[in-house]
Amino acid sequence: MKTRREFLKNVLGAAVGAVGLSAANLVRADSPKPKPNMVVFLSDDHGCLDSPVYGGKVVRTPMMERLANQGMVFDRAFVASPACGPSRSALLSGLMPARNGAEPNHTMAHPETQIMVKMLQEQGYEVAAFGKIAHGRTHAKMVGFDHWQEGRRERIAQLVKDFLDKRTSDKPLCLMVGDHRPHVAWIKESIYDPDEVILPAHFVDTKETREHWARYLTDVTGMDAMMAQVDHMARRHFGSDDYLFMYSADHGAQWPFGKWNLYDAGTRTPMIFRWPGRIAADVRTGAMVSWVDLMPTLLEFAGRTTPKRLDGKSFAPVLLGKRAQHRDVIYTTHSGDGVMNVYPIRAVRTERFKYIRNLRPDCYHSNHSDIHRKDGAGAYWDSWDAAAKNDPKAAAIVAKYYQRPAVEFYDLKEDPIEQNNLAEAPQYQKQIKKMASMLDTWMKAQGDTQQVFREPYLASGPKPREVWLRKQAKQNAAPKKRKQDR
Repeated sequence: MKTRREFLKNVLGAAVGAVGLSAANLVRADSPKPKPNMVVFLSDDHGCLDSPVYGGKVVRTPMMERLANQGMVFDRAFVASPACGPSRSALLSGLMPARNGAEPNHTMAHPETQIMVKMLQEQGYEVAAFGKIAHGRTHAKMVGFDHWQEGRRERIAQLVKDFLDKRTSDKPLCLMVGDHRPHVAWIKESIYDPDEVILPAHFVDTKETREHWARYLTDVTGMDAMMAQVDHMARRHFGSDDYLFMYSADHGAQWPFGKWNLYDAGTRTPMIFRWPGRIAADVRTGAMVSWVDLMPTLLEFAGRTTPKRLDGKSFAPVLLGKRAQHRDVIYTTHSGDGVMNVYPIRAVRTERFKYIRNLRPDCYHSNHSDIHRKDGAGAYWDSWDAAAKNDPKAAAIVAKYYQRPAVEFYDLKEDPIEQNNLAEAPQYQKQIKKMASMLDTWMKAQGDTQQVFREPYLASGPKPREVWLRKQAKQNAAPKKRKQDR
């Protein structure tokens, strides 16, 4: 039986494994000249609907709104996987998790797949990254930025300013900036009134939930302000607004049914492009695109030939107004996140329908939020448990969070927030069978072994939080070893 790495090499061939790519494995890109400067701004855990650009009613994101007025908004943009590491590895490789090697969160991609930065550099670009673009120091070193510095919140803007003020290179610049916001823990001082925020319909409405939601939205607004600062500095540095600017988020927010899930709340992401004179202003597109498509798109604008065998494909024609559509189908995967989230899922989505396969329906779904219940993250979960004791609606939401059927199927036209599972509905069985077959075929082509990377939490046993609390109590009760015994 072939190993995963052998499979990867067979699929990618020598094209991806080496920087000098064979002409037989390349396709030419019809690119603009001269090469444009580019700014890629990424947030961390920003739910797509949480901005007025996508229908948000309370949260304020003036920079996103300016971008939308000046450029193109994607209404159907999706990540490859709703966890930080797999999502960013997919971005920097143009490959889905099973092929790039970063399947569960906090695992490292195969180095030979992380080639986007190297290919931009070969095209003459200087690539500078600040904050969270790669997933950690090892990953950042692997992808090979010309300049990389960590930073959080306001420090990021200062790092970018210092770099641009001192920069003397005449190379085209790809400036990548990643704000950790609105990743948990959310800021303590909220600028929003908890009584006035509008919670998602499928949440348990409690005082604690509202307080945390207000803090989350505060970080969304803070991130948006940072993006405005970076855009201002870039315009000043380049001397005009003639550069490509892109905003997106690595997946949905760390809320129930969002991050670590394959519902649209976890995988659908905000995405806006602006490039004056090249991308039409104040335009929305329904074209379906994936984060694996970003690498070939940016490379096409850079004038770079790209490997044929990527999972991603350039949507530059959509941005330039030459095409209205891009993909017919979106595939997404999730393979877990350490011991907090051991719940592998696969999904296929068309414009109208979503088919989700929960690989371990005999186990609890869970994650860091409901297990740790930390302030500024999942502390509201205690109020959900309390509400579920007396409120049947709250009890149903909590039950749906923890346990899912093997198959979920949603008609997104009628049910955009995926609340009515139609897996047993007779009128949809033909479509369900078709999409199940599509997913099977795709997983086989990907070399997806459907591996469960940790020991899952069986639904026949205690809930994950109880397991964790028992483990903590056992560790606290254990006698402390004397120094000389260690």
